[in-house]
Amino acid sequence: MAVSEISRCSYHVFLSFRGEDTRRSFTDHLYTALVHLGIQTFRDDEVIERGNNIKDEIEKAILHHSKISIVVFSKNYAASTWCLNELVIILEHKKSSKHIVLPVFYDVDLSQVKNQTGSYAEAFTQHEQNFESVVQTWRNALKEVADIGCMVLQDSWNRFSRDTN
Repeated sequence: MAVSEISRCSYHVFLSFRGEDTRRSFTDHLYTALVHLGIQTFRDDEVIERGNNIKDEIEKAILHHSKISIVVFSKNYAASTWCLNELVIILEHKKSSKHIVLPVFYDVDLSQVKNQTGSYAEAFTQHEQNFESVVQTWRNALKEVADIGCMVLQDSWNRFSRDTN
């Protein structure tokens, strides 16, 4: 992707993450580092004005205003239907454009995401009761994103690995 293509966007990066898990820790540090480097970064609490439709604003940011999505998977990411819907939009956009998706697995095992085990299995047990019509779409999106080259980070300074599947 040419630098000029990225510079025409309102945001270089769209951050997708489970706020309760990482907003005040990893994602905050990542956001700060990106902004410090001059990378225009969309983070929902920094950009969306009160009174605006959050869903519409996020969809516009993904589909029309950013070239890269960094998706931070954490232990409770799958518990959020909001996050799962965002992921589906991101992956659909990737298929229809040059949108780049960079998954980061933060303190969660890549296999838990791909195979929906552990906390991801627990989340889907709940979702199957209330969101039966979209559960398979969410499951497929998690499997797909787990097959993209990614970063796997444990919540410890001495555990860091890079998985390029």
